[in-house]
Amino acid sequence: MIITIDETASEPLYKQIHDQVIAGIATGQLEPGMSLPSVRSLASDLGINLHTVNKAYAILRDEGYVQMRGRAGAVISEPSDAGRAEKNRETLSAIEDDLFKLALTYRACGGARGEFVESAAAQAARAYATISDVPESASTKRSMKKHPARSSAKKGAVEGPSAQGA
Repeated sequence: MIITIDETASEPLYKQIHDQVIAGIATGQLEPGMSLPSVRSLASDLGINLHTVNKAYAILRDEGYVQMRGRAGAVISEPSDAGRAEKNRETLSAIEDDLFKLALTYRACGGARGEFVESAAAQAARAYATISDVPESASTKRSMKKHPARSSAKKGAVEGPSAQGA
């Protein structure tokens, strides 16, 4: 998996890294036991401050997606880990609240219930599609064109299971 950033996006860089790691876990590109690049390595590859990467990793750790293993660095955790199970409950509750608000907003604008439900179902299907089924987003393509060196497998890449006994 290659982590890219879009420095022109309104979303903070740490959040872009955070979201890409979660997407990698969701699509199966990142599996339990796989090591993420070291903070210094990823920061260097992306040309950003190491504190930005550290913040992303710290949030991922706090949410239960990664474990910090000293010199082994950040390693993708098992989905059954207690931290991730709690995060799943919190996330589902937040999604339900957000969907309710979005449905009310759409209804207030004159939108039909069926259209809203169909659109929500399509987005859920898109999120659960395999990675080969998901088309590359326009922002990813722009980022790869803007930073071709950062898009190579060598730059910002996440390797397979750690050789350090992950």
